[in-house]
Amino acid sequence: MSNYLGIATVTATLQRLLQGSVQLDVAGARVTTVRPETLGQGGTPEAGVNLFLYQISPNPAWANNNIPPRQRKGEVTKRGQAPLDLHYLLSFYGNEVELEPQRLLGSVVRTLEDFAILTPQMLAQTIQDPGFPYLEGADLADQNELVKAEPLNLELNDLANLWSTFFQAPYILSMAYKVSVVLIEGEEPGRRALPVRSQRSVTQAFNQQPVIVQVRHRLGAREPVTRSSPLLILGRNLQGGSRVQVRLGEILVTPQELSSTQIALDLSQIENLPAGMLGVQVVHIPAPQQERGELGVGENLQTVPRPPRVPWVESNVEALILRPTVVDLETAPLPPAVNGASRYRIAITTDVPIQPTQKVVLVLNQRAVSAPALYLFDSEPHATVSTTIEVIGQGLQSGHYLARLMVAGAESLLTVDTDPDSPTFEQYIAPLVVIP
Repeated sequence: MSNYLGIATVTATLQRLLQGSVQLDVAGARVTTVRPETLGQGGTPEAGVNLFLYQISPNPAWANNNIPPRQRKGEVTKRGQAPLDLHYLLSFYGNEVELEPQRLLGSVVRTLEDFAILTPQMLAQTIQDPGFPYLEGADLADQNELVKAEPLNLELNDLANLWSTFFQAPYILSMAYKVSVVLIEGEEPGRRALPVRSQRSVTQAFNQQPVIVQVRHRLGAREPVTRSSPLLILGRNLQGGSRVQVRLGEILVTPQELSSTQIALDLSQIENLPAGMLGVQVVHIPAPQQERGELGVGENLQTVPRPPRVPWVESNVEALILRPTVVDLETAPLPPAVNGASRYRIAITTDVPIQPTQKVVLVLNQRAVSAPALYLFDSEPHATVSTTIEVIGQGLQSGHYLARLMVAGAESLLTVDTDPDSPTFEQYIAPLVVIP
């Protein structure tokens, strides 16, 4: 769920994400959020991308599953929520002779293809960015449902109607994207009914079902989770049954600390946890029951009927994003490409296994004062589960590069210099790829 700042948070996150790309691809380009008919006025740059929210519509899937918060007598049974899809028009302008609009279009499409999911970390970084002080108090980063961006297939007539009807301005190169879903939560509290005086056994079992409210780092909800993180699961009815297990993806583990309202896990003690998004579920396993037994002796021997099997009791599933950690980097030169561009083989070792089906991208940011280079390379195909993947980097300039690994959308962390006497104090310093 999100408060009223959810829509503005999505727009600001897209602006911040795209600005980091277009300024590297087209010098001087900026991402603005003005009405399209005002482009070229009020100090807008000569080249850039304009991001404009032109339509909001209810999300069909969530709208169909949404139970009305008010009953026939007007009583509020729960907080209301509005599931919304946001429709954006992206316009590209600049020097047509140098094809700047088309270059900007390609830059935006590539970026939104690589970062189609606005992760909680990206949203949180935007909320904390001093450039967006008006987002103070926004909580979209805590929404359980992921926020995704996808291109819309608008016909030429649709685009013409947008420009002629809505903006009444000459058409420029444009395309549309839909971002879903943003769940805006109401503020009116619900009212609880009187407690039930008597219950059937099935209801009692239901009331004892474990419920997960939040899965987070032990130090706080905004702390990124890696394999070395202490994990905390918050909820109710978490303790119960003969045995309590926690399902992380496909792995069942026994918690180190357990109470009715929280479970603590040390992820460093769990083997084979893959990076990316994992489903977290609490499972109550009943005590094993006697299959059958015998009573009496001699001719009076009787078989005890087999007792009914008691099923496992499972909680709801909450999402956890497990980030990989780069533990080793090795770089080796390769023969130049056909066009003469330099080529390097970069081997990256992580602390988590990488599945063959997971998309892996290496992001290299050059450490330079002016015009730092940025590269994104897909990993080479690997047929087996492995902690080491290889990337072929082509066209790399000489320099030092900060390396981040993205596995299924989960991004590895960079090391920050915490030595106050160091010249790089509070700067990112590792992991590094050095190109001679």
